[in-house]
Amino acid sequence: QVHLAESGGGSVQAGGSLSLSCEVSRDTSYCMGWFRQAPGKVRGRVVVTNAYGTPTYAASVRGRFTISHEHAQNILYLHMNNLTPGDTAIYYCAAADLAQFGGSRWCKEYNSWGQGTQVTVSS
Repeated sequence: QVHLAESGGGSVQAGGSLSLSCEVSRDTSYCMGWFRQAPGKVRGRVVVTNAYGTPTYAASVRGRFTISHEHAQNILYLHMNNLTPGDTAIYYCAAADLAQFGGSRWCKEYNSWGQGTQVTVSS
């Protein structure tokens, strides 16, 4: 089981920026993701990295959010710019196990989650 702990949430005005951190108990360079859940909505994907570390962003955040990681300290980051009230949610970092067979590698389902951190954007 991978252990994850988010930090960095808070309140910001629309147009502002915020960065989230997630301490992870394993290498953060692959099969990692940020998800969010707004009130009354299902949890959705913000950005995920595949087995090779390539990120895929949700259309709603592309160009505004950036995922990065500190390899030596196993910390995952989410840098959020030009925030809007629609970005208000609880943000979770998550990890998926890596699968490998022959020369291929892929991410299994996300099965390890942090406790979440609240991001509130006011207009």
